[in-house]
Amino acid sequence: MMFYKPQLNEPRPLLVALHSWSEGYRQSESVIYSEWAIANDWIFVHPHFRGPNVKPEATGSDLVIGDVLSAIEYAKKNAQVDESRIYAVGWSGGGYLGLLLAGRAPEIWAGVSAWVPISDLNAWYDESRRLETKYVSHIEASCGGPPTGDTPAARECRKRSPVAYLERARAVPIDINHGIRDGRNNADPVPISQSLRAFNFLAEPQDHFTEEEIEYFTRQSQVPASLRSETTDSDYGGLKILYRRQSGNVRMTVFDGAHDKNTEAAFRWLNKQRRK
Repeated sequence: MMFYKPQLNEPRPLLVALHSWSEGYRQSESVIYSEWAIANDWIFVHPHFRGPNVKPEATGSDLVIGDVLSAIEYAKKNAQVDESRIYAVGWSGGGYLGLLLAGRAPEIWAGVSAWVPISDLNAWYDESRRLETKYVSHIEASCGGPPTGDTPAARECRKRSPVAYLERARAVPIDINHGIRDGRNNADPVPISQSLRAFNFLAEPQDHFTEEEIEYFTRQSQVPASLRSETTDSDYGGLKILYRRQSGNVRMTVFDGAHDKNTEAAFRWLNKQRRK
């Protein structure tokens, strides 16, 4: 992993940055995470967790969870971690692991910022087949075959999916963000339905998105007329917010974009969170 500790003799926040689906701990897109940590005197870890999600030992396995938790323990032993301020941030496959970690180890996190995440591998497999993306073979290789029907591969994919655990994470502040035009092609491979359904697992029942609303968001790449409103957030920088909903500790933001992220917005939100 990458590791950084500030030269301060006091407890500091720990940022756990999570690499994306097809990359490892040397991912260039993660440089901005380390730059924030250095500039703000945060402790930083960027664990490898078995590299790209193309094999059974990667892709949300128990080994992966253990790798990240081990990295956190290393940081605690080698730096002064403020345990009320341990944060996870990730984009795409990193957002996927952020949601999975929130459910698998909810007692750790002060905040999880997930951008364009995958929440349900079984559903994403079907979506990836329709789009004819490389992720079909990645999922099959990770879960032991096509995860269809009541098969061992389908059960393995479910076990590795955040939706199997998210209800345990309702006490964790979680910020989910998704571009409305994601899920249309190879370059933008994760439909917004993945985030909207993750929100439903974390939100109060009265705040759930309906299946009709999720379908409209996903198929039309637009906010349903009944939900349209003006939302502004200075922390969000140049990304235009099309829709936002808060319920308990989870926030869902739909922005004008596709498979994108706004790391500065993630940091600003995380910096406000404390573990209760």
